[in-house]
Amino acid sequence: MGQTLTYRILSAHLVDGKIAAGEQIGIRIDQTLTQDATGTTAFLLFESMGAGRVRTELSVSYIDHNMSQFGPENHNDHLYLQTVAAKSGLYHSRAGNGICHQVHLERFGRPGATLLGSDSHTPTCGGIGMLAIGAGGLDVAVAMAAGPFYLTCPKVLGVKLTGHLGDWVAVKDVILKLLGQLSTKGNVGWAVEYFGEGAKQLSVPQRATITNMGAELGVTTSIFASDEQTRKFLAAQKREKDYQPLAADADAEYERIIEINLAELEPMAACPSSPDNVKTVAEIAGVQIGQVVVGSCTNSSFDDLMMVAKILRGGRINNMVEFAVAPGSREVLNMLAENGALADMISAGARILESACGPCIGQGFSPAGGVVSLRTFNRNFAGRSGTTDDQVYLVSPETAVASVLTGRITDPRDLPKLFGIEYPRMELPDEFIVNDSLMEEPLSEEEAANVQVLRAPTIVVPQVPPPLPKALQGKVLIKCGDKVTTDHIMPAGSFLKLRSNVPEYAKAVFNCFNEQGRPTFAERAIELKQKGIAGVIVAGVSYGQGSSREHAALCPMHLGVRAVIAKSIERIHKANLINFCIVPIEFAEPADYDKIKPDDLLQIDNLLEVIKAGDKVKIVNKTGSYEFVGRLVLSERDRQILLSAGLLNYTRRKTDG
Repeated sequence: MGQTLTYRILSAHLVDGKIAAGEQIGIRIDQTLTQDATGTTAFLLFESMGAGRVRTELSVSYIDHNMSQFGPENHNDHLYLQTVAAKSGLYHSRAGNGICHQVHLERFGRPGATLLGSDSHTPTCGGIGMLAIGAGGLDVAVAMAAGPFYLTCPKVLGVKLTGHLGDWVAVKDVILKLLGQLSTKGNVGWAVEYFGEGAKQLSVPQRATITNMGAELGVTTSIFASDEQTRKFLAAQKREKDYQPLAADADAEYERIIEINLAELEPMAACPSSPDNVKTVAEIAGVQIGQVVVGSCTNSSFDDLMMVAKILRGGRINNMVEFAVAPGSREVLNMLAENGALADMISAGARILESACGPCIGQGFSPAGGVVSLRTFNRNFAGRSGTTDDQVYLVSPETAVASVLTGRITDPRDLPKLFGIEYPRMELPDEFIVNDSLMEEPLSEEEAANVQVLRAPTIVVPQVPPPLPKALQGKVLIKCGDKVTTDHIMPAGSFLKLRSNVPEYAKAVFNCFNEQGRPTFAERAIELKQKGIAGVIVAGVSYGQGSSREHAALCPMHLGVRAVIAKSIERIHKANLINFCIVPIEFAEPADYDKIKPDDLLQIDNLLEVIKAGDKVKIVNKTGSYEFVGRLVLSERDRQILLSAGLLNYTRRKTDG
């Protein structure tokens, strides 16, 4: 039996374990990326390892999240990241150069290579035939120090694309269709591989939109073959030397195959407030809107924004709609400025935002309360926009621009009859304008020796987790429902500038669930910690979905949380919990979740013994006077990390030993 493309790349990078679904494996990482919201912590931990210079083929530090610079914190982070990158031998993409995933696709992505990034949307580079995986910053720090990345070898889902996309139907509609089928939960331990005649027609930027939003499925990664489309893209980026053809073996077998006929698709939308709440645009057409934003790492490519500009040329946006465009990279912005497309958008009424993540993470352009906002982003979790009662829909650029013209959600297929606009034909340019002046190259060891790393007082080295106790006594600080995201656990928006200062940022843990006039989650956790009682989080299905932000584990650990008991935990968040010595426990019987109440006192008498060798743990509810059983789904390495008081201590001991 032949190999899937996923397994071919994993096999070529295997350093520990065997390639079989469900087995834990360690792989060599060729490239890493960090961004400033996760990068400061990652580099503080990297420095704590004493690793010196990065030992990957290539590592890049990007500035693309904390761009608003209200107060000194953001710029403090930028200066630290710039100087630590220079000291440690990394490329550094300065503020204004663009969003990490878009820039990495353009300038560094390489077919057949492995990429580990401290951002959940790192699989964007799967659009170029790269095995790209999102992880917590500590895992990336270990990879930068030449340590293997450990993961569960995924089952591979094949998505066979047939037919041709119709006019006004976009690749965004492909991934929204798949999200409607598979949902955002229950896909842990899978990778998605796209193939078929339909896949061959899609350009690299189109493929990257699909692989980017694979993160919303909760899968390990998503990937397309490297073929003629890949060669054309790399040649246009003046990087044809990085091209190699790469595909699954002809007789490869997939665990499961889903077939999508592109010709049968129609414009889709993810309705509030989850990427899998998917309906056709025709079903929701007519809903009044007040805001439209085109951009984010999902739909901010040159192709996407040229589509928008061509539709808007000579037109005018609706008077009751605010419209913003955020190009994904300075390269895209330069090209739009040079060919006149930027002027077309501005003339129609668009506001041009910085080439950064911006509104996608609640950094500006938040909608008014209760106002419907259409966005070409990848996530629409409640409150993520920065507005508590937001009504955010995820749509394609075609649907977004059609709606900005009418002031209501509009099927773009209606544009010819409404405005006489014919469908613009798009082709990848033969050559991109490449200007890497905001991309600083790695310094030599001799040059780096003279660099002083700048650490302002707002940058605080994270606490190392304390060892786990032999017996755990903990109180339930919060009982969450299903699909609690890392945005719920650790908000972005105005809190994002605190990412480099865990003691301050920890005060915002579960901020969205805090009630006015009552002690916050953080205050209650600290009070327990001072009494020597651990904090416990109880949750439903798919706890920790969404962003890779390791602060959703690091900050609770700082507050004294030592265990999470949930019906299921998402891959990246579970790894982060283990890395920061919080025990991830799953209910053996989901019905036991219903019995637990906030403030219940729980006890595990033999915690360390169970972590060493057990799969089931007896938990005594002292408040309710009953027992229930939890499951520990851990590899041997996971157990050793927990027993070592976290990944940083584990790595130090391995290095010293």
